[in-house]
Amino acid sequence: MYKNISLLILRVSFSVLMIVNHGLSKFLELWPFNDILIRDRDLFGLGSIVSVLLFVLGEFLAPILIAIGYKTRFFSIFPILTMFFAIVLVHMDDPFKSWEKPLLFLIGFLIILLMGPGRYSLDRRSF
Repeated sequence: MYKNISLLILRVSFSVLMIVNHGLSKFLELWPFNDILIRDRDLFGLGSIVSVLLFVLGEFLAPILIAIGYKTRFFSIFPILTMFFAIVLVHMDDPFKSWEKPLLFLIGFLIILLMGPGRYSLDRRSF
């Protein structure tokens, strides 16, 4: 029982923190379309719009689905990859303090990926 409650707390808390700390601001860059903010977001060589869409998927949409426990393991891959690339491409040359938060998010979503959603999720549907 405690395992399932712990997984619920982990899923919801990491997802909400990811949305509030990272995802919401990137989502708001898309609507209304803010060309000045988007122009500086081309980190993958895919173009600014595509990069921001991937950030929004990894830091906003996927965490919402993880929080409710829908396809949790699959959608955990997106914030893991997003935080990995944030560490490697953006913060690697910075002091540890600047990439500590992305590393913590990466570890949290990696645990969610490995452990699964737990009983209290849409994946299990047995409340």
